[in-house]
Amino acid sequence: MTKIQTVTSAIINQGILPLYYNADEIVTLEILRALYRAGIRAVEYTSRGEAAASNFTSMVETRNSEMPDLLLGIGTIKNLQQAETYHRIGADFFISPGFVPKVAEFLVANDLLYSPGCMTPTEIIGAEKAGVTFIKLFPGNALGTGFMSAIRDVFPDLRFMPTGGVDTTKESIESWFNVGVSAVGMGSKLISKDLMQAKDYETIEKETRKVLEIIKSLK
Repeated sequence: MTKIQTVTSAIINQGILPLYYNADEIVTLEILRALYRAGIRAVEYTSRGEAAASNFTSMVETRNSEMPDLLLGIGTIKNLQQAETYHRIGADFFISPGFVPKVAEFLVANDLLYSPGCMTPTEIIGAEKAGVTFIKLFPGNALGTGFMSAIRDVFPDLRFMPTGGVDTTKESIESWFNVGVSAVGMGSKLISKDLMQAKDYETIEKETRKVLEIIKSLK
């Protein structure tokens, strides 16, 4: 199995890709541990602040020593330089808010999963031509389940994951799986700023378990 296939399978089996960013290294690591305890085996950390690269380095080190079966992805990749930096740090997969051809070329050549954010059929076609197999529908709340339902048959060989606007409720998650997505990306709806500020890792773990149980019941 290729690296791309391994990561794709892990995300699909899980049915959810939790994503977050926190400037504090300790908070970042404790959230990672809480997600892992809940049963998560693939996580996206978003590169949205100055501390992102150093925090991600610590995450990789912590993963290697404590959670060897966890896959760590990096999000908000907008250019080739960022992709190369996080490749050196040891990211297992890469997510973008939009499709960046040079990033796709670099990552596909290195057998690394690249999931670009797309919101039009034109962007999806461009990504597919570049060898991308896993599309992030972004922003999910703007596109809605109707968009996914309309394009699904046009792209039978691709996997889709909406990010943005997916709630932790059964109704919200089920509505997306019913139109054919392979997983849902979940950020602030799951790992809210309030929970991070309160350092309430127990609730993050509990809520994540709940979402994983919902997804299991839908499969």
